[in-house]
Amino acid sequence: MFVRPILTAAATLAAGAATAQTEMPFALDWKFEGPAAPYFVAIDEGYFADAGLSVEITAGQGSLDAIPKVATGAFPVGFADINSLIKFLDQNPGAPVTAVMMVYDKPPFAVVGRKSQGVEAPEDLESRVLGAPPPDGAWAQFPIFAAENDLDMEAITVEPVGFPTREPMLAEGEVDAVTGFSFSSYLNLVRLGVPEDDISTILMADHGVALYGNAVIVNTDFAEANPEAVSGFLSAVAQGWTDAIADPEAAIESLVERNPAADAALEERRLELAIEANVVTDWTTANGMGPIDPDRMAEALEQIQLTYEFETPPEAGLYFTDAYLPEGGFPLE
Repeated sequence: MFVRPILTAAATLAAGAATAQTEMPFALDWKFEGPAAPYFVAIDEGYFADAGLSVEITAGQGSLDAIPKVATGAFPVGFADINSLIKFLDQNPGAPVTAVMMVYDKPPFAVVGRKSQGVEAPEDLESRVLGAPPPDGAWAQFPIFAAENDLDMEAITVEPVGFPTREPMLAEGEVDAVTGFSFSSYLNLVRLGVPEDDISTILMADHGVALYGNAVIVNTDFAEANPEAVSGFLSAVAQGWTDAIADPEAAIESLVERNPAADAALEERRLELAIEANVVTDWTTANGMGPIDPDRMAEALEQIQLTYEFETPPEAGLYFTDAYLPEGGFPLE
């Protein structure tokens, strides 16, 4: 006779647990392409749910896109270029946003050109046309790249382009090179029929640029009120990346469910390029995913000052905190 009340109580508890999940919409920097797959893996494998989180992922329109979304509280968490975040916080002191987990230890900022149009090295950009989307994270760092390589900016014709037209214009020869993320621009050109041996990828990190790349950012008001939710979110993200590193093909299945028009093989390759060049590095292998190297960050801040005048003296603690990370970061295997 007590079976029904017990079941009712259990159902009530289950319903309560379901409604207790913390809503954490996540603002991406870009479209649902290969490098976004780990976050969908974290949803599909229940990593966010296990942390008591309900996560909906929204595509972005560039590396700067998520910063104001998170700063205004429209999204509690996002994915953005930390260098753009540094400048945003300098121009908006006290804005409630900070980076909490480094994902792209080696940034994918690149200049991608056509060898047939004479672009193979940084100095080749002089006297040529460079296509650059104004909101692009790689374009935002181009002045540092130019300074480190003694390029004459006045000798480079910069053509503002849109993200959708960037690679098509390069494929058609309307520009000689473009700024972009290495794994995206390269594969977009391949998809457009440009021969791979005609594509030159000039990684800024290989030419004097010591900056970090994209990080998970958080609204600090939300984080202070929900520290366990933020820590759980980062743990789930790390689990998603670990799964994607172990099995990129399976990770892309989660992506394609959200973007059925995606070319699965192409996006798998894009994800693999991001893993190999940007996520799994010597430093993250030794120190785990998520934290930053204080000495390197200090050097990065010095480089930013080559082309940007800070309103207040820069210090890493203004832009990044490891308070929500486990000691030693997240192992990537």
